[in-house]
This record gives sequence, structure tokens and C-alpha cells, in this order.
Amino acid sequence: MATFLYQLGRFAFRRRRFVALIWIALLAVAGVGAATAAAPAADSFAIPGTEAQRAFDLLDQRFPGTNADGATARVVFRAPAGETMKDPANKAAVERTVHALRSGSPQVDRVADPYTARALSKDGRTAYAQVSYKVTGFELSDAAKDALQDAAKEGRDAGLTVETGGNALQAIPETGATEVIGIAISAVVLVITFGALIAAGLPLVTALIGVGIGVSTITALSSTLDLSTTTSTLATMIGLAVGIDYALFIVSRYRAEITEGSEREEAAGRAVGTAGSAVVFAGLTVVIALVGLAVVNIPMLTKMGLAAAGTVVIAVLIALTLIPALLGFAGKRVLPRKARKDREGRESAAAGEPHGRPATAAERPNMGTRWARFVLRRPVAVLLAAVVALGAVAVPAASLELGLPDDGSQPVDTTQRKAYDLLTDGFGAGFNGPLMLVVDGRDAHAGQSTKSAAARVAKEVGALDDVAVLTPPTFNKAGDTATLTVVPKSKPSSSGATEDLVHDIRSKATGIARDTGAKTLVTGTTAMNVDVSQKLDDALLPYLALVVGLAFLLLMVVFRSVLVPLKAALGFLLSVVAALGAVVAVFQWGWLGDVFGVEQTGPIMSMMPIFMVGVVFGLAMDYEVFLVTRMREAFVHGERPGEAVVTGFRHGARVVTAAAVIMISVFAGFIGSTDAMIKMIGFGLAVAVLFDAFLVRMAVVPAVLALLGRSAWWLPGWLQKILPNVDVEGEGLRVRAADAGGPHASAARAPERV
Repeated sequence: MATFLYQLGRFAFRRRRFVALIWIALLAVAGVGAATAAAPAADSFAIPGTEAQRAFDLLDQRFPGTNADGATARVVFRAPAGETMKDPANKAAVERTVHALRSGSPQVDRVADPYTARALSKDGRTAYAQVSYKVTGFELSDAAKDALQDAAKEGRDAGLTVETGGNALQAIPETGATEVIGIAISAVVLVITFGALIAAGLPLVTALIGVGIGVSTITALSSTLDLSTTTSTLATMIGLAVGIDYALFIVSRYRAEITEGSEREEAAGRAVGTAGSAVVFAGLTVVIALVGLAVVNIPMLTKMGLAAAGTVVIAVLIALTLIPALLGFAGKRVLPRKARKDREGRESAAAGEPHGRPATAAERPNMGTRWARFVLRRPVAVLLAAVVALGAVAVPAASLELGLPDDGSQPVDTTQRKAYDLLTDGFGAGFNGPLMLVVDGRDAHAGQSTKSAAARVAKEVGALDDVAVLTPPTFNKAGDTATLTVVPKSKPSSSGATEDLVHDIRSKATGIARDTGAKTLVTGTTAMNVDVSQKLDDALLPYLALVVGLAFLLLMVVFRSVLVPLKAALGFLLSVVAALGAVVAVFQWGWLGDVFGVEQTGPIMSMMPIFMVGVVFGLAMDYEVFLVTRMREAFVHGERPGEAVVTGFRHGARVVTAAAVIMISVFAGFIGSTDAMIKMIGFGLAVAVLFDAFLVRMAVVPAVLALLGRSAWWLPGWLQKILPNVDVEGEGLRVRAADAGGPHASAARAPERV
């Protein structure tokens, strides 16, 4: 591995113009594809194999032309105090609004008049008009959205309170200025880390190129593959973070090789051969974790994972090829001015003889060295402090409540949220989360009919305690299918109440199906949430087994150890549970909500736990690979276990710290998104990297390695023979250097000097 990457790095350095042109051409092609692609698809949320999805599919089959997946809107009217919606002036204003809605756009399918549909509250002060469209929310034209908003003005001009809810007003999420701030912070960190503008700019430029190619490709394929806008946002988030980090590690290793006396092409080859090996395996762990999301069998989650994994692959390829090519263009300007002068002085004084690092620099311990030595002196105390701190942050995770976002999770000043609250006040807490029952009588027993089965469903379900309203059955043209709407007394996000109602209805449906042969399916937002939560719960253990198992095998190949990969996996569990605890505290409990722009607390998005498990696991292994491979390299070349830990921190702590700060700033930049899902993901990933990089990898890892000593690198003999030797430590490069008599020859002959 190291030898192949070494040759690749040298090739990219020598043929830098050719390599740069290839990447520029790919960026141009992807950009043209994105510019000429059809409009992005709607954010579909299908959950194959669940009862809620089967009911939805059955509606499409038995009630054709209803546009079940079309956009909807509810225009909610509220009369002033002392008046009702039945007053002639208010009724006339509503009728004008309904007429404006019907004639406002050719994309409107139908509008239900509140007075003919009996959509008035008991006190008469609240009414709503249901608007159905022929197209999805993302396919709605701006003219149709403007017509919807203009129609509401008819009622407002008459003195009514008018607000609009529903997915017809959904818009592409905006991240705002915070995303730019995150990139700016990354630039500052890179300048501080490298002390040279050219070196700092390379990771940013290459990361942006990689994200540009990845996101443009996603945009170009969005219509064909039904990729949502959330997919491209996630790919941007992860692509920026790993793209900067991977480039950072290779540029840092290149500078170290240059400082130690290597020629520029040789330094590029060695940087790609050593740090590039770590990049490959770190990238593989991220890809495994993201692609593994497919086992959940939720198409939206699968597409998000595959798209993000593709962006990570691009980031790895760019780091291995474009970075050494750009280093060829940059020359010695990747070094700070003082380092360039010192190198030139040493070269002049030695008349071309290679020199190692100055003794004074080697003897002066940096912050990473001092921290590693501190941990080695007090491993138990450091380990306990880190575990207790993570455990404390993880406590809120025990109160985790899962749900699907709706208008109730919108900011309080939006018209969607105001409409949601008006409907709750006028019609009850459960009105915003109705359940739909679909009675399929096609296979009913002899002597039974769909009508009789639907009547029995209405009788038994209507008698349940949490049912506020049950509408009469509505039959399709064939008469073999009926729908009933159930409005619960409890609100959609109630912890357990509405979920219990779903289970109670399904229990009743089982008995009715046994007696009549007619099947009753339950769908709706709450039913979908119940099914999604169950599906995710069922998939979590297989997903963990697949992802952690594959990554464990991969890390065994990298580290030639059993205990180091095991320690890495356990450390990941600490960081991900702590991150979930932080998410619950902020987004569910509202702690520090003002700081992070959380205007409305509520249940955590159903997909958040398994999504965080996948993404955080991949990112956590990044820092494990980058930090511990340097320790493994030192141990293999003759250092004692404790010395190897110090060496790993001396060379890697500064760069890993910078990489973590960059990744945190990139993820935190998405906290400013207008989309609650993106905001939550950005926050969750930012705190997860914070915990994993600074508590797990910087504290737990060296403490555990100090306690394990030489046994940390133990591998059974039979595994030694089975596992392939990928030479991540670059031993083959050292032998090559020794044979060639290059600047690393002495290190190859005397391993204790690593």
C-alpha cells in the first residue's frame, strides 16, 4: 500500500499539470451537468415494508387521481373576538379567499370550502380551507406559492387572522452566513497550524473542488435518482470536513519530510505513501459507515449515505493526487519564511548533504509531547475523568423521544407554526396529526362486505378513549375500499399517548380481519413515526454489527492488533452516546436553545440516532487512524510502548487538533440552517467530533495504551498469517531509503531514532 501510494504521489508531483487539468475538467463536467439538470425532486419519505407505507400505496391504487403525494396547504381563518366565522362579512371574506385559491394557479387540483366541508370549530371562531395540488411541494411554481400567499390577504383585509400551513410552502433549506463563518474559521486554523498562506490555502481549495464535484454530480442526478436537497446539504457538510482534514494531514507530512531534508518530489511521494495510507483507511471507515445505512431500508437514508460516501471517495482521491500536484506548483512556499531560510542555510552549509531536524527543535517538547507524558504519568486519573465527563453529558440520552418533523417544529414566527397553533386551539391537540384508516374489503369473507367491515371498524375504533373525532367511511368507486379519519385527543408529539392509540387500533384491526377477512391499515404522520421508530430499532443491532465488524477487521489490518481496534470501537460508543445526550438537552429539553437558535423544542428526528451512529463512527475512526498509526509506526521501528505514544502525540497531536477544530467549525456552520433536520445534524456532528477528538482520542486512547503497554499491540500468530500486510507504517519506504542512501537511511538502519 505505502509503496504504491508513494509512486502515485511522485507521479502526481511530476505530472502536476496533467493531474490538475483532469480535476478541473471533472469539476467543469459536473458543473455543466448540474446547470442543465432538471429541478430537484421532492423530499420523499417512503418506508418500505411498513403498514403505514402499505396503506399509502393502497390509497394510490384504489383511489386514483387523488394525488396522494401532491402538495397540500391549509389556509386557517380566525375570527376577531366577539365574532364567528358564520357572520356574513367573515363568510364572504372566506368565500373570496377560496375563489382566489381555486383560480390562483393551474397547479391547484381542488380546494375544500370550509362551509361545505364542515371545517368549522365548535365555537365557530376557527375555520380552514384544504388546498390540494397536482404536483409535489418542490415542483410548485413560484407563481403558485405567490398565489397561495396572496389569497390569504383577502381574509386579512377583512379583519380576519389568516395563516397558512402544509408542505406547499416548503422551501430549499438555507444555511445562512454561519456556513461561511465555519469555512473562515477553518482558514484561520490552517494559517495558524502551517504559518504559511500557501500551505493553508491548499486544503481549502482542494476541499472546495471535491465538494463542488460531489454536490454538482448529486444535483445532476437528483431528478433521475430522486435525490432530495437534504442529500446534497449532507454531502457538502461531510465532504468539506473530511476534504480539509485529509489534505491537512498530507500537507503536514510533506512539510515534515521537507524539513527533514527530503527533496520535494521525494517528500511528496513519502507524504502520500505514509499519511496517504492513513487517509485511505480513514476514508474507508467513513465510506463503510455511510454505505452501511442501506441496511435500514429507508430509501431517503440510503441515498443520503451513498451520496455522502461518494463525496468522501472524491475527497480521498483528491488528497492522494491533486494535493501532491499542487505541492509541485507551490514549491518551497508551503514552508514558513523562517523554515525556508533555515533549510536554505543548512543546504548551503552542508553543500547538498542531507540533514535531519536541528537538535534544539527535537529536544524542545511541544504541547502534544507534554500532554502525552502527563497522561502516561496519570493514566487512571485521566481515563476516569474523561469517562465520567462523557457519562455525565450522556445522561439526557436516557430521555430520548423520537418523532418526525411537522409544522409544530417550525419557528414560532412562521405562518406554518401559527396555522398549526390556530388549528390546535380551534379543533383540539390531535387535529394536526390525524390517523387515516384504510379498510380493504377485496378479500372479505363470504357474507361480509366492505361496508359492514368499515361500520364495525368505525364502531370499535370510535369507542377508544383517545379518539376525539371519527369521520364516516368514504368508499372508492369500486366499493371495495374505504377510508376513515381518526382525530386523536392527544397531540402528535405526545410521549406515548398517540402511539398507544395506533397500537390499539391495529389490535382491533387484527380481530376484525380475523372475523370479516377485511384488512384495516393505519397510516398518517404518527403511524409513520411509530413504524419508522420500530424499523430503526430493528435495524440498529444488525447495522452496528455490520459497520463495527467491518471497521474492526479493517483496523486490525491497519494496526496489527486486537485490543487497539476494540478500544477504538468502545471509545466511539462513549462519544456517540454523549453526543446524543447533548442533542436531547438542546433540542428536546431546550437547554442553551437561544445560543443555538432552537426556537421550538420537541422530539428528536427518528433517523438521528442511527444516522449519528453511522457518520460519527466513520469520523471517529479518522482520528483513531491518524493518531494511532504514528504510534504504531514508532513502536514497529523499535520504540517502547510509552515512547511510541509520546512520539505519536509529538508528530500528530497538533495536526489532529487542528483537523478536529476545522471539522467542528464546518459542522457548526450548518447550525444556522433554516431546516430543523440540518440544524440538528450539524449540531450533533459538531459535538460528537468535539467529544471524540478531545476526550476520547486525546485522553482515553493514550491512557488505555499506557495501561495496556506492550499487550496493546498483541496479535495472535494465526491472525498474523491470515491478515494481509498493507505496510501502513511505510516500512517498505524506509528500506528503499536505506538502499538509496537518502535522508531516511539512518532511520532505517537505526530504528530507535524514529
